[in-house]
Amino acid sequence: MTEQIKGYAYGQVGQSPVSIADLDLLKKTVLFGEEDEKNLRLAGEVLKDQTNEVLDLWYGFVGGNEHLVHYFTKNGQPNMDYLTAVRARFGQWIMDLCNKPYDQIWLNYQYEIALRHHSIKKNKTDDVDTVPIIHYRYMVAFIFPITATIKGFLAKKGHDTETVEAMYSAWFKAVTLTVILWTYPYINKNEF
Repeated sequence: MTEQIKGYAYGQVGQSPVSIADLDLLKKTVLFGEEDEKNLRLAGEVLKDQTNEVLDLWYGFVGGNEHLVHYFTKNGQPNMDYLTAVRARFGQWIMDLCNKPYDQIWLNYQYEIALRHHSIKKNKTDDVDTVPIIHYRYMVAFIFPITATIKGFLAKKGHDTETVEAMYSAWFKAVTLTVILWTYPYINKNEF
């Protein structure tokens, strides 16, 4: 399946400037541990057949907010091919977030995603001509909607409240970790 996703290059990108030791300290800081890894894998099982519905909700949110859809536009017109290509990778990101080990390969791909949001590589993967950067403020602000909206999907498979809360907590920590990593290119040298 992943070989057919345009621009998905997991395991085929450059080295992250963030070390595994730095990632371990970030994980420690957001209280991300082995239980969270287990709960994320369970979340992946719960979400795998709901990915399109999750993306419909998220894309509806982006599309319903002119200041967010702006990042997929040129002269105010959304590039539908670009939105479609990003959607496929966004769906894969859900599965990767839940199922991939947070190792050097994962860390490298988070850096690639970071570059694709920043002017360094934005638009290059899909060879499009849209606004040249996704501003830092919206990357951080997006942590909340991407987290808050997932709980209802996690609850749809009949797990008890405690299990849903554990999956939700693991998801929140994982999203926070990835967004922190995605902000690397935006931060002044030696300040990340």
